[in-house]
Amino acid sequence: MSKHPVLLEISGRIATVTLNDPERRNPVTGNDMIAALLETFAKVQADPQVSVMILTGADPAFCAGGDIKEMNDPDSVFRKEPLAAAQSYVDGVQRLPLALYNMDIPTIAAVNGPAVGAGCDLTMMCDMRIASEKARFGEVFLNLGIIPGDAGSWFLLRRLGHQKAADLTFSGRMVEAKEALELGMVLELVPHEKLMERARERAAVIAAKPPRAVRVAKRLMRNAERMDLPDFLNSAAAYQALMHQTEDHHEAVAAFVEKRKPNFTGR
Repeated sequence: MSKHPVLLEISGRIATVTLNDPERRNPVTGNDMIAALLETFAKVQADPQVSVMILTGADPAFCAGGDIKEMNDPDSVFRKEPLAAAQSYVDGVQRLPLALYNMDIPTIAAVNGPAVGAGCDLTMMCDMRIASEKARFGEVFLNLGIIPGDAGSWFLLRRLGHQKAADLTFSGRMVEAKEALELGMVLELVPHEKLMERARERAAVIAAKPPRAVRVAKRLMRNAERMDLPDFLNSAAAYQALMHQTEDHHEAVAAFVEKRKPNFTGR
């Protein structure tokens, strides 16, 4: 690819990340997509001026997942001996779920078209998903004699519950946008031309909140997935004590009492 595989735009505390290999339907293999996404996610995570991230694809697809043609390439991960292949996953695509999981800002997938295989999983790695009427989802790994090697099963189970995740995993079927809404895979379905506008509307609501509180709330939600209740309550108490001392908390209280719009500074 001569052009950069990932585009980043930051405006109004909102980062918009776009997978940018549209001719090949934005796959994560056969290009520099994984490295570019990791670099971009790290940049967004480290930027105190960003409170929320939108992840989307350059039309016509969100992400085609792995490039199936590459599976016949003798130099690809699919043809390496087992230990080398396993390490390739660890060093490659498996870094994406870790990067997204560890982000301290909310993430919104704006699914503009087909999201297949690793592309479907990429949407599930985000905190929220909205879809255009052109979106389609497919957990299609079994159709190719492989399994989700990118943590797709881990996220799908937590997003949809065991029964729905099992149906999509074992059938390998494609899910149209309307059914995705019915299954709870997406929060809402919008006309294609309104997708990014609606994603930015949702993101703007988050971006208007106190920046530090947003990031700590995201950490708290992450803790809730893995802690038992007593440990979680201790974590919440510690975080809350920190929030009490922020300037933005004091500003929020003052603005409420004075019946005015708060001016948050991220301090």
